[in-house]
Amino acid sequence: MTIRINLDVMMAKRKMRLKTLAQAVDITEPNLSVLKNGKAKAIRLSTLDKLCEVLDCQPGDILEFEKQPLNSEPRPVTETA
Repeated sequence: MTIRINLDVMMAKRKMRLKTLAQAVDITEPNLSVLKNGKAKAIRLSTLDKLCEVLDCQPGDILEFEKQPLNSEPRPVTETA
């Protein structure tokens, strides 16, 4: 299971730059960049609330659940003669 962050998509739809959004949400540009690039491990609900308010969207527009296939575990490598 994976949570995908679509902040870059919402920013593009709203034609909003990282610097402008960071100022509006009151978050540092480097922290917003980590979130935008999908590298964040967590997000505060208050930050998500501000992002939704500024971008005029719903949390589901920014966060997306991606289900992994059940057999997504790597198979062991076996040698054949």
